[in-house]
Amino acid sequence: MAESAQARSEQPRAARTGASRPKVLTSYDPRTGEVLGEYAVMGAGELTRTVRSARTAQQWWAAIGFDGRKRWLLDWKRSIARGTRDLVELISSETGKPRMDAAIEVTLAVEQLDWVARHAERMLGRRVAARFRRDREGSVARLPLGTVGVLGPWHNPVLTPMNSIASAMAGGNSVVFKPSELTPGVGAWIADTWSHLAPNQPVLQVVTGDSSTAAALTRARLDKIAYAGSAAGARELAVLCAQSGTPLTVEPGGRGAMVVQVDARLDTAAAAAVYGAMANSGQHPAGVHIVYVADSVYDPFLELIADQAGRLRPGADRRAAYGPMLVEAQIDVVRKQVRDALTRGGHALVGGLDSIREPYIEPIVLTDVPDTSSAVTGEAVGPVLIIHRVATMDEAAERINAAETPLPVAVFTRDVRSVPDFAARLRTELVTVNSTPVYGIHGPGRTRDPLTPELFTRAQTITDKHPTDQVTLGTFDRHPQRLRVARAIFRLRHRV
Repeated sequence: MAESAQARSEQPRAARTGASRPKVLTSYDPRTGEVLGEYAVMGAGELTRTVRSARTAQQWWAAIGFDGRKRWLLDWKRSIARGTRDLVELISSETGKPRMDAAIEVTLAVEQLDWVARHAERMLGRRVAARFRRDREGSVARLPLGTVGVLGPWHNPVLTPMNSIASAMAGGNSVVFKPSELTPGVGAWIADTWSHLAPNQPVLQVVTGDSSTAAALTRARLDKIAYAGSAAGARELAVLCAQSGTPLTVEPGGRGAMVVQVDARLDTAAAAAVYGAMANSGQHPAGVHIVYVADSVYDPFLELIADQAGRLRPGADRRAAYGPMLVEAQIDVVRKQVRDALTRGGHALVGGLDSIREPYIEPIVLTDVPDTSSAVTGEAVGPVLIIHRVATMDEAAERINAAETPLPVAVFTRDVRSVPDFAARLRTELVTVNSTPVYGIHGPGRTRDPLTPELFTRAQTITDKHPTDQVTLGTFDRHPQRLRVARAIFRLRHRV
């Protein structure tokens, strides 16, 4: 269901109260087990009422136009920005992220809301289009779909859903937002800032609950649903949306690959690899899972990796590099993958099985891991980095392309002009140069992408007949003289 294959495992240990569905969803601090709040597990009745009020508000919201929506969205942005300290604390408490990481996420989310609000009319407003036929001129505008559902992830509970929420609202839609069952407080805080700003216009509303709530949302007659999360969750959600006929936009998670060429700045590449693998305990949907390193720089690169990864420490204090694993089941996934890698002949450069000290996992760096190991083929869910030695860049491309699904790729090299030729050999839609994290390549999570707001709109075309055309359809009143002129023009243009 919306959080799908992970839905049951994402509920913290202390929140599991038995086989029956709880009426209340409890939010916990994963670092301490402290109860942070309780939220309703909303069912079909609550969702029906929420969607009904969202549809009424959407009519007002669409009618005020781009300028009106821009003013409201910028006011909302300022409200969120003024509450940054409280929001950062809430994110840190519900996810275990260090406050600095939470502050960066909030900053990026506010900037994204500002950007969408200021550029929505340019991206979606009516504009003159090229002539559709020789006898037709016209214009195209993007109009709102109506009411959009947004299912947010727990790893970036503000930034990832904000891109969909802001894009949908800027396009004239109302939004029903379901945050992850692990971060309901963050979702409620975001919706509350809007309701305080516009208490009589529920353009944005939050619904809380577990996977059953998300499944019910697919049956609530929404005009579209946007989802960010695991590939398994996306598949299950696609089935549910297909049954209800609800359009679905998906941003699948998954860390990518890095290629370190012989001329790369090794210290920069090593720092990027460690950050891409370890940030947020490796639980983010973007970053680095596997690094392919040119043979001649492999050994010095490993030294840099060992030094940088070895200095990181997880924990709950301000000096910790990252926090705990939030989903209990994923700790077991990391343990099984590391054990499989070592059993199949891999070596631990940093850490190992003894690095797993629930709920924390210290940095783990593996080398010589066979491509058949589940540590390579499985989903990257923890602070684990795998490094491969490659003889040539052709070998690197071949091994990257062998992945079951296309991976985003980061290429580190000083010869930037060579990247397009190398990228052409990769089965991927996104290549970044000398930077990480490697962001996801599909769906609504790509910030400042002018195509994202279009996902939440429909195109409307208006065409006009050109007044000087000699021949037209749509009437039986044909003029012989005009037909003769049209035939003469046809012969000249096509050399008949």
